[in-house]
Amino acid sequence: MGMKTKIALGAVVGIAVIGALSANAGDGDGDAKSDNRTSASAGEKTGGASEAKPADDQADDKAEDKAEEKASQAEQFKAFVQKNGTPKEKDAVSHVTKVQGADEQNDILDAADVYTDFTGGIMGEGTGPAKLIASSFADWKDSENGLVTIYDADGELLGNGQF
Repeated sequence: MGMKTKIALGAVVGIAVIGALSANAGDGDGDAKSDNRTSASAGEKTGGASEAKPADDQADDKAEDKAEEKASQAEQFKAFVQKNGTPKEKDAVSHVTKVQGADEQNDILDAADVYTDFTGGIMGEGTGPAKLIASSFADWKDSENGLVTIYDADGELLGNGQF
């Protein structure tokens, strides 16, 4: 192949990839509204059962949602694990200091980073808890193609897992 042919072929492939990504980025209903949810709510998963909730429960849910939106990703993650995790998961997640990349997902290539206060890198004490943190993260967020990476206090890799 000639150089011009390779460049033209690369441009065509690049345009096709950009087109596929932009087609998957929309919600498909044509509305101009923005919906940044990462997964269906419990009511949507059960077929809309949340519509039958009393007004008091709906008000509590709205207040809880607003509180979660204002909390950092790390605080949201810790709150989820405190509510749903095992004692060992709760202990491991108590070392989380920062979470990045958990709020924006497109199910194509999702990557999240979790920072902890462990030290020593992959040979240190945080390797075991890192697996628990990755597992808890997978329970918290769901993606068709997600990777969560756990780091220690110095930014060294502790572990990773799919979510």
